[in-house]
Amino acid sequence: MQKKIIKPYNIVIIFIFLSFVSCITFSHQSERILKRELSNGDFDVIIVPGVPFNKPNWDKVMKLRVYWAYYLYNKHITKNIIFSGSAVYTPYIESKIMRLYAIKLGIDSNNIFIEQKAEHSTENIYFSVKIADSLKFKRIAFASDPYQTELLKHFIRKKIPKLHCLPASIRIVDSIPKINPQINFKQAFVKNFISIKKRQTKKERIRGTFGKNIDYDK
Repeated sequence: MQKKIIKPYNIVIIFIFLSFVSCITFSHQSERILKRELSNGDFDVIIVPGVPFNKPNWDKVMKLRVYWAYYLYNKHITKNIIFSGSAVYTPYIESKIMRLYAIKLGIDSNNIFIEQKAEHSTENIYFSVKIADSLKFKRIAFASDPYQTELLKHFIRKKIPKLHCLPASIRIVDSIPKINPQINFKQAFVKNFISIKKRQTKKERIRGTFGKNIDYDK
């Protein structure tokens, strides 16, 4: 019996189809989670993780996260925002860059806080929750894109179960009229910057991704 050979272009079609189905699944799951979380009241602060910045403009992922924060703030779903992220892959402190964009969108600077130590998404969460606790914020939520939220839900449940999740609604973000504000990105520039790829081995970076570099006893 002759075996069927899957032609390369068919593999591409299958991959595109599976990716499309995954996106729809993530979107539907995110909408359900969001609806459930919003039914329980507003938040004192949201944590928004950083994205590497390549001058002169922000990329799609950073724009999505900042506009999602903008929406949650404008709708009074959150009173405050913590942008989190150090200068990791590029010589710009991610949290400072996002703060500059958020202010340009009209968010009050007094309601924006930054966390500048985190180099991995698990650290974005952990260090930002520490800041939120120090500021006496009670209801705290992680607000990021659906994909990252899905990847981090196990870490959140295990390490910080009090943290809520507000995965971005792509439908809502797409409906927001967009501008492309110009910021002074030099304000977030780090002199003598060394990329994490040169400071940490691949093994160390993987450990960081899973929160293994955090000293939980401190």
